[in-house]
Amino acid sequence: MKTYKELSKEELEALKKDLSAQYEDVKGKGLKLNMARGLPSAEQLDMEADFFNTLNPQSVFKSEAGIDCRNYGELIGIAEARKLMGDMMEVDPDNIIVFGNSSLNIMYDTVCRSVVHGVCGSTPWCKLDKVKFLCPVPGYDRHFAITEQFGIEMINIPMKADGPDMDLVEQYVNNDAAVKGIWCVPKYSNPQGITYSEEVCKRMAALKPAAEDFRIFWDNAYTIHHLYDDKQDNLPEIMNLCAQAGNPDMVYKFCSTSKVTFPGSGVAAMAASTKNIEFIKKIITIQTIGHDKLNQLRHVRYFGSFDGMVQHMKKHAAILRPKFELVLSELEKELGGLGIGEWTKPIGGYFVSFQAMEGCAKEIVAKCKDLGVTLTGAGATYPYKKDPMDSNIRIAPTFPPIDELAEALKVFVLAVKLTSVEKLLA
Repeated sequence: MKTYKELSKEELEALKKDLSAQYEDVKGKGLKLNMARGLPSAEQLDMEADFFNTLNPQSVFKSEAGIDCRNYGELIGIAEARKLMGDMMEVDPDNIIVFGNSSLNIMYDTVCRSVVHGVCGSTPWCKLDKVKFLCPVPGYDRHFAITEQFGIEMINIPMKADGPDMDLVEQYVNNDAAVKGIWCVPKYSNPQGITYSEEVCKRMAALKPAAEDFRIFWDNAYTIHHLYDDKQDNLPEIMNLCAQAGNPDMVYKFCSTSKVTFPGSGVAAMAASTKNIEFIKKIITIQTIGHDKLNQLRHVRYFGSFDGMVQHMKKHAAILRPKFELVLSELEKELGGLGIGEWTKPIGGYFVSFQAMEGCAKEIVAKCKDLGVTLTGAGATYPYKKDPMDSNIRIAPTFPPIDELAEALKVFVLAVKLTSVEKLLA
């Protein structure tokens, strides 16, 4: 089989004619399919209907410590919720604050606190001439949106097969006091599905920041989101590594049950050193009297323990696994060996990352939209929505039913082929 680049001009033109005819045929179908965001499917949400039976009017609403969860109080969360989230995050419950339903909200507030109040007594970022953040790319668009909203300068750090380019990270962090943070999705990363290696984690923990208020924003969103029982990535625990390296205060760790129970109705938590926790508590005690303890209580009783949560995730995996396998098989069958795209093969998380020929991503996404398939916008996986190569596309296979996913993938590969031919002919 020839790659597209090996085809003659005449062969490319003949191929374009054939692909264009297919394009018009699909366009006439009037499809309306969505692969834009990593949402759990209706099947996953239906699977958890029994969650709503956890509390009822006859329930005992007191926590194990005798606290009435219907009332005010418990700023950092009830003890059993901190234990559950601590087990999920591999951190002592004493270093956990359980917040509301969104880890993204916690991350936003953490940046905002740093801007307004500083970090553990340091100068508030709003009073500094320049604040910079390192952004592994491709990465999570909502991370970048937070730092962009606060006017923080974002610096691209290329992702390698085992995590961010640590030579670059060390160069920036250790030498530039304006660098105050780095965004990380360290396990089954968004969008590539990469898990940071032990070496990357150890180098991250051993950073020697020029800024005393530098923090690693460790968004471990997919910590238990495996697709297979027998193939799972392992991630070293970053807070322990930081402590061992003499940097106990350098990391904030975030997690939630948004894709474990219900998105927008889960439980989110933050883990940090005692020094960080005490500083944060002083600020949030003005912000809130406490978060939703009834929801914390529901989650604790629904799962019983962290092992109950792990067993629950196997049900999610059973639904998601065929979808990811379909994506990978379809891409290999239709695009393998053509030299017009590469893609990751994750064993967990919520996304597949597709790398098109340079200069093709926006056009591929536009063609898909024209054919009735909505994808995440090209460029979204980079700060300021500017992919310098215009080549990365995030595929989110989780939400559509599998028959609709199959239809959407046919549209996607057609758009990739036609755009690539047009690019080569141009």
